[in-house]
Amino acid sequence: MEKLLRGAPVAAALEEKLKTKAAALREQGVTPTLAIVRAGAQEGDLAYQRSIQRRAERLGVETVCFELPGDCTQQALLDVIDRVNGDGAIHGCLLLRPLPKQVDERAVCDALSPEKDMDCVSTGALARVFTNRTPIPPCTAQACMEILDFYGVDPAGKRAVVVGRSLVIGKPVAMLLLARNATVTVCHSRTADLPACCREADILIAAAGQAGLIGADCLCPGQIVLDVGIHTAADGTLCGDVRFAEAEPIVQAITPVPGGVGSVTTTLLLSHVVEAAQK
Repeated sequence: MEKLLRGAPVAAALEEKLKTKAAALREQGVTPTLAIVRAGAQEGDLAYQRSIQRRAERLGVETVCFELPGDCTQQALLDVIDRVNGDGAIHGCLLLRPLPKQVDERAVCDALSPEKDMDCVSTGALARVFTNRTPIPPCTAQACMEILDFYGVDPAGKRAVVVGRSLVIGKPVAMLLLARNATVTVCHSRTADLPACCREADILIAAAGQAGLIGADCLCPGQIVLDVGIHTAADGTLCGDVRFAEAEPIVQAITPVPGGVGSVTTTLLLSHVVEAAQK
């Protein structure tokens, strides 16, 4: 197995299948279409939107953007979600978060139809993840599983430790690992003796959202480490939840940051749109 579990070849393999499926749909007169709903103009959201649009165009997926001002009302957002839900030509929706402070984010997320929820932000879509009934898991959680599969790591029978308990990554990826017959422990920043828990892992997924939380004391030889975190360090470089310089000499394999899990996520989002269009 390679030491660095890079996301680019995983994304490339997924894209080849995606292009074929999207082309077949277009031949049938169906254009896979993603709605992107954004409130405000945060630079991070704009950069992510541009990245999605560039990749979507390359892969044969249409994007439709609904852009609201940062001071929009909750009702204005709900009206847009209602429009997306009712438009049969739109197969999936990405709601960029966090939403403005004046908006009840949970209410807006839950207004989105689970069938069009491409990243499992609604309670209805998440319920399907936790009952093992969804073909569309949260993109970043699924990206972890795609990387494991691509590099030949079978979770069955292995000890997996997930550091992080968010509904975006931590809890969903724990469910996906359980579905693949791993024995899963979910830890977090307040876990007593976190390093000892981490050292028990065959597969360690760092998704706590804290830069450099996982160091050498959490690691041991033979581990597969997936670092989901992405942060900007004091010197302006990007880093993850794992202190890469400490981890790389110890573990069997590790995802880099950047260039690891995140590079697979956008491709999976568009893959979900194509799957929804096929249905």
